[in-house]
Amino acid sequence: MKKEMIICIIIIALIIITNIIAQNYTKNCVEDITKGLYDLEDDILKKQNDNQILQKIYDIDTKWHKFHNTLAFYIEHDELEKVETEISNIKGLEKVNKYDDMLPQIEECIFLLEHIRDKHTLTAINIF
Repeated sequence: MKKEMIICIIIIALIIITNIIAQNYTKNCVEDITKGLYDLEDDILKKQNDNQILQKIYDIDTKWHKFHNTLAFYIEHDELEKVETEISNIKGLEKVNKYDDMLPQIEECIFLLEHIRDKHTLTAINIF
């Protein structure tokens, strides 16, 4: 009986530690991508040059692909695909120089990222 209790405690501790690590990683990823999106939005509103906007879009896309591979282990693929779609829409609008049309796409992408962060944060609301 004592042996089983120790094994259960170890398993519960591992689950909690893994959840904390995953939650922190998700939070850092979302903050990094969201910061890039806000910077991109500011550049568009300030009418920065095309090369600077293109570089920010490339940076956001590169970071997203790096984070996506790890996040896919524990976040629903449907939610990740929604963010991927918004980033692809932003890239597509950049190719045709429709910078003003990017703003709603950027806001949607930020909303989706924050939703993922909030959904995977351990809070009383998410537990019950």
